[in-house]
Amino acid sequence: MSQLKIKAKSDCRWDQVSLGEVMLRLDPGEGRVHTTRTFQAWEGGGEYNVARGLKRCFGLSTGVVTALVDNAVGRLIEDLMFQGGVEQVLLWAKDDGVGRTVRNGLNFTERGFGVRAALGCPDRGNTAVAQLKPGDIDWEDIFGKKGARWFHTGGIFAALSDTTPAVAKEAMQAAKKHGTMISYDLNYRPSLWKSIGGHKRAQEVNRELAQYVDVMLGNEEDFTACLGFHVEGVENEDLGELDPANFGKMIEQAVKAFPNFKVVATTLRNAKTATVNDWGAVVWYDGKLYQALQRPNLEIMDRVGGGDSFASGLIYGFLADKGAQYAVDCGAAHGALAMTTPGDTSMATLAEVEALVRGAGARVER
Repeated sequence: MSQLKIKAKSDCRWDQVSLGEVMLRLDPGEGRVHTTRTFQAWEGGGEYNVARGLKRCFGLSTGVVTALVDNAVGRLIEDLMFQGGVEQVLLWAKDDGVGRTVRNGLNFTERGFGVRAALGCPDRGNTAVAQLKPGDIDWEDIFGKKGARWFHTGGIFAALSDTTPAVAKEAMQAAKKHGTMISYDLNYRPSLWKSIGGHKRAQEVNRELAQYVDVMLGNEEDFTACLGFHVEGVENEDLGELDPANFGKMIEQAVKAFPNFKVVATTLRNAKTATVNDWGAVVWYDGKLYQALQRPNLEIMDRVGGGDSFASGLIYGFLADKGAQYAVDCGAAHGALAMTTPGDTSMATLAEVEALVRGAGARVER
């Protein structure tokens, strides 16, 4: 039985609610952004991807709190979210005609292949969600009147502007007041922080928000850049072999600094090439470290969203009260499957996830 005090499903409208930006991802497929003539459009965003995975793969009731400009691009993103089945608490900003005062976020993303790394070219300055400020969202209605069992946000949303950290804090305080579990994915993106103070500002913001978090998520770079915790054996950008024991030591530091952490989870990724990664995960819970099956030489089609899909699988495990080992196994399997399909969001089913957890192979099903 889980020692996390999770509210009963019968008391809440949503199993899980996310706060974050939802962008239009423009994907050149096997090509390059700077030479392509065509793009495929997907919706995506770190926090949203978690809610969508919990809805589409795991069948839970989820919502997303976000904002868009009321124009054709915003309505396209809205329509893509409808297809994902995630309920929207959506603020519409008035279109000024050219995006001079407010706009929708775009993300041009190459998948990479072999020795050519994946590449993201975000175009998300001055977006509608970045202009959210405290008081814009009725959190009392969301967490008090309607109710949510779990709330998720992260470092991507917090990095969007000077006001978004305060919005995240306001949401967390309301969630805490009403007994909602809070997870936070550090999700460090240098491109988002470099113009507003870099590592220093990232640590100031994330350490301030960390005091409200029950379940902290991230990889080795996230914990170092956002919270200042060093992972032994990980030097500069040469990650080499990722030893779970070293992450256990780092997690001990994190829990000592933030005793409010009930769960700390990290993915383990060693990118040998853009299309071959070693992949695994570890979770600290109730004083013990739980490790998922390591998947060396995992073949990757599109790595974007792998960490978000790990988060949704992990959250599902705890919401379903199946224990920490199941949660980390489910998260790692879901993340692995999500990276076998294009786009930011998972196309896996619960049956596929659980089959992979049991060790199923890739033999064709007929």
